[in-house]
Order: sequence, then structure tokens, then C-alpha cells
Amino acid sequence: MATAAGRLLPLLQLLHALLVVAAAGVTYDHRSLIISGRRRLLISTSIHYPRSVPAMWPKLVAEAKDGGADCIETYVFWNGHETAPGKYYFEDRFDLVQFARVVKDAGLFLILRIGPFVAGEWNFGGLPVWLHYIPGTVFRTNNEPFKSHMKGFTTKIVDMMKKERFFASQGGHIILAQIENEYEGTEQAFGAGGKAYATWAASMALAQNTGVPWIMCQQSDAPDHVINTCNSFYCDQFMPNSPTKPKIWTENWPGWFQNFGEANPHRPAEDVAFSVARFFGKGGTVQNYYVYHGGTNFGRTTGGPFITTSYDYDAPIDEYGLRRLPKWAHLRELHKSIKLCEHSLLYGNSTSFSLGPQQEADVYTDHSGGCVAFLSNIDSEKDKVVTFRKRKYDLPAWSVSVLPDCESVVYNTAKVRSQTSMVDMVPETLQASKPDQWSIFTEKIGIWDKNDFIQNGFVDHINTTKDSTDYLWHTTSFNVDGSYPTSGKHPILNIDSKGHGVHAFLNDMLIGSAFGNGSKSSFNLHIPITLKMGKNEIALLSMTVGLQNAGARYEWVGAGLTSVNISGMENGTIDLSSNKWSYKIGLEGEHYSLFKPDQGNNQRWSQQSEPSKDQPLTWYKVHVDAPQGYDPIGLDMQSMGKGLAWLNGNAIGRYWLRTSSSDDRCTPSCNYRGQFSPDNCRTGCGKPSQRWYHVPRSWFHPSGNTLVVFEEQGGDPTKITFSRRVATSICSFVSENYPFIVDLETWDKSVTDDGRVASKAQLSCPKGKIISSVNFASFGDPSGTCRSYQQGRCHHPDSLSVVEEACLNNNSCTISLADKGFGKDLCPDVIKTLAIEAHCS
Repeated sequence: MATAAGRLLPLLQLLHALLVVAAAGVTYDHRSLIISGRRRLLISTSIHYPRSVPAMWPKLVAEAKDGGADCIETYVFWNGHETAPGKYYFEDRFDLVQFARVVKDAGLFLILRIGPFVAGEWNFGGLPVWLHYIPGTVFRTNNEPFKSHMKGFTTKIVDMMKKERFFASQGGHIILAQIENEYEGTEQAFGAGGKAYATWAASMALAQNTGVPWIMCQQSDAPDHVINTCNSFYCDQFMPNSPTKPKIWTENWPGWFQNFGEANPHRPAEDVAFSVARFFGKGGTVQNYYVYHGGTNFGRTTGGPFITTSYDYDAPIDEYGLRRLPKWAHLRELHKSIKLCEHSLLYGNSTSFSLGPQQEADVYTDHSGGCVAFLSNIDSEKDKVVTFRKRKYDLPAWSVSVLPDCESVVYNTAKVRSQTSMVDMVPETLQASKPDQWSIFTEKIGIWDKNDFIQNGFVDHINTTKDSTDYLWHTTSFNVDGSYPTSGKHPILNIDSKGHGVHAFLNDMLIGSAFGNGSKSSFNLHIPITLKMGKNEIALLSMTVGLQNAGARYEWVGAGLTSVNISGMENGTIDLSSNKWSYKIGLEGEHYSLFKPDQGNNQRWSQQSEPSKDQPLTWYKVHVDAPQGYDPIGLDMQSMGKGLAWLNGNAIGRYWLRTSSSDDRCTPSCNYRGQFSPDNCRTGCGKPSQRWYHVPRSWFHPSGNTLVVFEEQGGDPTKITFSRRVATSICSFVSENYPFIVDLETWDKSVTDDGRVASKAQLSCPKGKIISSVNFASFGDPSGTCRSYQQGRCHHPDSLSVVEEACLNNNSCTISLADKGFGKDLCPDVIKTLAIEAHCS
């Protein structure tokens, strides 16, 4: 018979276990998430595991952590994982468990946005194309087939995470999960069905029993037990739909995506910092950068249509995994300053009041005597001096100052004190392992092998290919007799399509191409042609460039030809639309997997010492050596047109040297002040939207690498090169601080004789490189930007020598603006600035 103590021991052990789980779990109140019993203020950073490779994950996560992140956030990509109903893939770039483990090993939390709809400029919004062809399925509404498959995949992911004990309720690091994504607009389009679906999705998620909160972003009617969150460039004015929920920002867009054929958008670091400081000053608790590392849309994963293969997004970590400076460092300093305020922000009482017509203070005081303040100037043009607690503070236009003690400014969003790095793509010759052994395969124009089917009229491209390929051939023929024009004018071939592109061939000759654009998939093509008497053959290669990824009923948006005719004939227009058309899905080279590295003995390849140039529909293969060193690698495709590329069977992605308009809203300089939009700060007008294509280092073998390129229109493969992505120039532009601005690291309040705090210019080359030269240095009132600095009327003659003495032949250096080497103050009435441009090698 068991004793009372013996019976009590298991109960005590159970109680202890429950207390441990509760302490390790995640709850929330009106102010913040509560993790292990403590309110937390969190900086989160999006890194999407399929947009990089496993070899990059540890460094990307480490860079985020070093940048001040507490948490990594990622989507879960349904169409990458469930490749057919019930057939799952969790390997290589899609090894979700391994990615989650990398985050855990780094000591960071994880926010898992299961969705499973993601949008995200990802093909088909992350939903599997096969799902569209399940009878009776309608995406993202109260539709039983869709809900059944969505629940099945959601449960699959949750169970995988539970098995690994990754949820915080199990002692793991997943603190939030998301169901659905930016659904509110789609819900409205579906009416009652949308409302019922949103309610069902929330209930289904809660029933998964993860032990962590669930969120819905951009969902103002999220049910009581699901937290609604904000996605935008600015979320300071956002309020959750219940006073019991904390204020969470799931997507702060630090840049924007790019379309083929458009200039490159940028968001200034000062404006990103402004938005973050405003959010926390107005009661925010979790802020996530979408994206912190954008990465690459490898293969055919990009959506849109027309989104570039690069998903760089002007993110703090660039596509290749390098820090984007000053953005990365400027935000890191902001994160440090906000963390100094954490206790008062989360446990204090808040007050807000005006400091002027567009100036305000947000102040938090706690019971222990702590006081923090955020002083804002939301005027987009005028700098202001404000009085706060009987002290005067300089507030540049469109800026926020952070005061962790309600007195000392440790950070102002408009004052960038970190260095700028200028990154170049340094070309390397494409070293062929066997320089005389180019392999060539030319596609047959039109139907290769047997046709897949014949039909009068046109079919929808996507419904026909089911996105198994970008390509769909259409061929037909017609006879020309006495109706041929005799007036000397050429007849016109007219093609209408609802997207995305077409290459037109007449009698085996490429005669023209046309495409839609980022805002409009449909297009028209009008080509003067020369016909021959008798039989003429037309072959049209219809193409997709990534599928729709958002919007109500987006899965029903089609692509492909809608009308073909020939006008200008003597007897009127020849309408070919209702002709008998032969169809073939995909390319012959795709069918025979010519992109795979084990095709060395494939007899379809022919060997040439000098490959053909400017030839459409041509496959090229060459064995190349790996570039030397450790710098990230891009494939320079400026000599080519449009197509696909692979290295050792790994799909680099679509390349397309589509040029943006010369007047595509580009600006010579970027003003951070005022509400940002992607059209504010664009660069690269009149240039290809994307010239270089990221090739991860881990894809290279020490020797014997196989590069395969399929070119659609024609180019010169001999001019393809690899380029190393290298930070070559580093710059600093730092001014003296005003009174009460202190050093963030030390809060060193020692000031110069005139009451100013001496700032420091800090320069650092990438690991393994040194500062080999100083190209510019001026202490005074210089102007300009990195690589274009100019001396002002005030310039200390010893500026260059002071900087060279401190920096040359060092990996990094620090120069105080109070350095004795600058000697006598030549311009006592000028707030001094030190501008430096140096070279790393």
C-alpha cells in the first residue's frame, strides 16, 4: 500500500512540470507578449529559408542577431513542401526543420507564419497549383475542398514542429504562429463566405493546441483569441481590435520588390528607423522587418507575374548575404537604444503631448523612477528646436529622438552615424575547364516529337501547362495565293494575349516578341511580315513569367493567346484564331532534362569550339571552374536575352535583360523626409532591371562544374562571366553632436568646451581586407555622398593625414572629431563634419 508521501510525490512532480511549461510558454496582455512570465519587447527579422541555401542560414541568422534581432520570422511555403496531394518535400532549401534548428541554436525566437497562403511575391501565392484542379475548389473562402487541404497542410507543419518540441509551450523557441495572411480585402470580396472562412481558419488554428498565440495580419475582425497585426510602411497609428491584445507589426517593409522592366526601388535607412521609433513610441511591442534578408527567387518560384529573380528588397542584409550599410548598422543602433527603454515601455505609464504644431513627445514613467521619451518631428520639411523638461532639443525634419532617461539623446533617426559601404560586382573570366568544349542543343521550332493535342482556337496557357513549365507551343499553317499584297506594303501579323509573353516564328524564323508588364499582363503584338506563296507556317511560343500571387480569385487569372490574324491582305484580314492549332507543352530540352549534370553522354548535345551566337531557342552547356576566394558570386548575363540558367543542376532562375524606361521615376538623390512610397527613390533607369544572378557558393564543386543556359531570343554565351560581390569603398559622414546627445555605447556625457559632444567616425572593411587607401577626407563642412564628397568653405588642411595615420593598413579604425591632429578650430561658428572615403582591398 502506497504511503501518503508516496502518492503525493507524483502529484508534486506533475505540478512542477506544469509550472515549468507555464513559465516557458507564451501568453499576452494588452501591453505585450509575455514569455516565461515576463513582458517582452521584440525585434524580429524575416528570413525566408527557400530564398537562400542551407549553407547560408547560420550566417544570415547570426547577422540578424548581431543586428539586434530577438527573433526570426518566416513564411512556410506550401507549394514548395506539398508537391502533389500527400507528397511532401522537406529537403535542401525547403528543410524547414533544419532552418528552425539553426534559429534555435542561435538563441533566437521563431515566428512561424504557416498561412499557408503567403502572397510574398512567390509563385501562386505559395499555394500549390495542383490544388486549383481539385474538383470544386475555390481558394480562400468557405469552400470545403480548400479548407480540407489547408487544414491538412497546417496540421502537418504543426505536428512536425511538435515532434521537434519547437513550440515555446514545449520548451522550444516558436513563440507565435500565423494562420492566413492579409485576408481582410479578400474576405470582403467573398462576402459572407469570406467571413465564415476567416472564423473557421482561426478556430482550426486554435484547435491545433500549439500552446502559443496565433496571429492574423491585416485582419481587423480577427476573433477574440487571435491577435490581429499590422503590415505597412508605417504602423504607429495602428491599434489592435481589442484592448486585451498587444500592438504587433508583422511586416515593416524596409524596401520593395522589383519587376522586370522597372527601375530599382529603395527606402532610405532614416525613414525605416523613423517608422520603427514611432511604432515603439506609440506603444508597439513586436516589430518585424519584412524582409531583413530578401534573398533569391531561385528556379521558377517568383510570382507577380514579372517579379525579378532577385528578391533583394533593399533589405538590411542584401540578396547575397552581405550587410547593407548604413541601413543594417543604423537600425542596429536603433535597436540598442530601444532596448535601453524596454522596462519603462512595458511596465510604465504613458503620456503624449504636443511640443509644437507637428512635434510631440511620448513619455513613459515606471514605479522604479525610470523615464523614457520619444521626441518626434513629423514635419516633412522643417527642422525644429523643441523644449522638453526645460531643455532644448534639435529635431531634424521627419525624425525621432530616443531619450532612455528623459534627458540624454542616444539616437536620432535622421542622424546616420554608421559607415556606408559601396558594393561592386567585380568580374572574373568564366574559366572553362575544357575551353574547346561548348555543348549546344537547338530546340525545334514548333512541335517537337508528337503534338500533345490539336484544337480549333486557343486554350488557357496555365490550365494547359498547370505550371509544369513556362512554355506552350502553338502552331498552325495557312496558304497564300492571289490575295498577297501587290502594293508593296507588308501585311501585319497581329497577336493579342492575356499574358505573359510570346515569341513569334514565321516559317522557322523569329520575327518578334512581346510581353506584358508588372501592372498589366495582357499585351498586343503587331509585326510587318513577308509571306511566301503557298503554305506558310506560324509557331507561337507562349510564356508565363511567374503566376499571380494575391487577390480574391487570383487562381482564375489566366494567360495565353486570345487572337491571331493577318491584316493588310488584298482580300481582307485572315483570321487565324479559329484555325486548327497543334499544341505542345514545354521544351524538348526540358523533357530530356538537359539541365541536369548527369547528361554528359546525352547524344542530343553537339560539341562546338565556338558556340553559335544570337540564335534563338538554344541550350548552351560548358564546364567551368569555381571562382577563387570566398566572396558571393553573381552570374553576369548582360550579353544574353531571356531564359533560364542552372549550375550543377541547381536552378539559378529566370534571367531577363529587360531594360527599364529611361524616365521610370528615378531620382538623382533620395530624400528620406515624408511618407515613403516605392516610387520615391528609384535607381537604374534605362538599364536592365537585373543583370547579375546569385549563384550560391555551396553550389560549386572544387572542379568540374556544369553551367547550362537556355536562351530564348539570342545572345553571346562567350561573354557570360562570374562576378564577385565585394565591398570596395567605405565611407563615413559624421557631424558633431548637439548638447545632450551622448554615445550610445557608453552614455559618455563628457563634452567639448563649447558644449558639444565629440562624435566618432568609424570605418571597417570586410573580414580579411584592409584599408589600402584614403580617397577623400575633409574635416569642416564637406557635402555630397559616398564617392562624390566635396570640400566646403571650411576644410582643415590636415584632414587626410589624420585619417591616413589612423586607418591605413588596418581592417578598421576610429577617428574622434576631437582628435588633436585637427589642431586649431579654423571655423568656430561651424558645426563640424568629418567626411571620409576609403578603399578596401
